[in-house]
Amino acid sequence: MMRRLILFVCIAWWVPVLVACQAPAAPSPMPTSEAAKQLRVVATTSIVGDVVRQIGGDAIQLSVIVPIGADAHAYEASPQDIARVAEADLIFAVGAGLEQHFLDRLLEQTGKRGAARQLAEGIPLLAFEGHEEEHSHERERHKHKEGEAHHHRHDSEVDPHLWMDPNNVITWTHTIETALSQADPGRADLYRRNAEAYRAELRKLDEWIREQVSQIPPENRKLVTDHRVFGYFARRYGFQQVGTIIPGVSTAAEPSAQEIAKLQETIRDLNVKAIFVSSTISPSVAEQIAKDIGIPLVRLYMETLSEPGGEADSYITMMRYNVQAIVRSLR
Repeated sequence: MMRRLILFVCIAWWVPVLVACQAPAAPSPMPTSEAAKQLRVVATTSIVGDVVRQIGGDAIQLSVIVPIGADAHAYEASPQDIARVAEADLIFAVGAGLEQHFLDRLLEQTGKRGAARQLAEGIPLLAFEGHEEEHSHERERHKHKEGEAHHHRHDSEVDPHLWMDPNNVITWTHTIETALSQADPGRADLYRRNAEAYRAELRKLDEWIREQVSQIPPENRKLVTDHRVFGYFARRYGFQQVGTIIPGVSTAAEPSAQEIAKLQETIRDLNVKAIFVSSTISPSVAEQIAKDIGIPLVRLYMETLSEPGGEADSYITMMRYNVQAIVRSLR
């Protein structure tokens, strides 16, 4: 009896010891690492967003303010936009007045002005020819609509459509790379490698555009568009912007009957081969002009990308799509 009691006590003592030795240790909580955090980045447009994404990749959490298919010239900020900007580590905008009518208010309300980067900085900006006359027309149209002129009219005297020249976008990449690296030094090498690879793609795009444009006779390189959007493209690749349907730098204005008649006369006199309009606007006026004169109306992606998987779902595919359409129409 005593022997059994001793054996029971020994077993009772050793079992917890054996179990403790064999049981896996409880996992320690993962330490929070600054390198594991994603930067929260906001881009104003889908075009800016795509360029930022090429450099930031999976290291950033990216959101875009102006939805795909919408026009930045006439966009009104939403409460969701305020929340996005308030939480952002960095905000990238084209600048040069493009987003001023909604972005200034967002930055003021959220106190995030210091987080905003204007991609137009460092780029020689083109002035709009005849901008004073165009602005006068727009003020006259909106003078009875309180506040509307402020929200829907550019106050800038420069062309904000910088992305129409890939060489300007190359400058963007340096601004974006620097901003991301300063905000996230641990990934600076990643941002540098991504930016260098993307710059090589943009240089190839520039060379390809030159080759494509060479198919168009110089006398046919005349552009009529919905608004003045091709200034940088025209300067880089040897085109002339000879007329626009919408006066001024914004798509929010409307042409008068006199302006339409003058444009039709210009198209006939200069033997313009086609009218190009943005995918973001109603083409009704342009359609009527093209029908009256007997030339094609061609839709392009000027202010926005297409939906993912579409024909212009990145900056580079957008430019390729536009150039191919221009060459087909003018050569």
